[in-house]
Amino acid sequence: MDRNGILDELVRELAGLPGIGRKTAQRLAFHILKQPREDADRLVRTIRAVKERLGLCRRCRNIAEGELCDICRDDARDATRVVVVEDVTTLYALERTGGYKGLYHVLAGALSPLDGVGPADIKAQDLVERLAQSKVEEVIVATSPTIEGEATAIYLSRLIKPLGIRISRIACGVPVGMDLEYADEVTLIKSLDGRREI
Repeated sequence: MDRNGILDELVRELAGLPGIGRKTAQRLAFHILKQPREDADRLVRTIRAVKERLGLCRRCRNIAEGELCDICRDDARDATRVVVVEDVTTLYALERTGGYKGLYHVLAGALSPLDGVGPADIKAQDLVERLAQSKVEEVIVATSPTIEGEATAIYLSRLIKPLGIRISRIACGVPVGMDLEYADEVTLIKSLDGRREI
């Protein structure tokens, strides 16, 4: 394979990553080409290490190097609260805020019967079993405000309520700094439904 063939193959591989279009893939490929060999070798080693050493936490399904993730191993976390998210990217977004100090549980997506995603696919029973064996007092459902996310929230509330654990849903509505006249109808309705006393 000639150099352009190898470069084209790299561009194709990079363009296969989420959020990376062909132009960005080309830019990245040329950047890699211009970097010293040591930098490219370090990138390759890091990618290989991620694939070889990272897996899912056996308790919460977060990314972990070992059986438990850093969050589940941290005794300073509030073990009485669990935020349930659809995926690890949402967990990381919540962690970046620094405002939540409890535990998490990562589902494997959201219920979507049209796409063939049912309760077994999102590992809902794993969550119920975990809660039944814990001292959790509140579950905060942080699924997306989509039809699938709402269906998942309702399904989870039906599973969790018999355990006597308080279940809540994250607020949805108008983002801070947004002019109300530009908000869509669903956002406005969610904002009214999620109102709180001041």
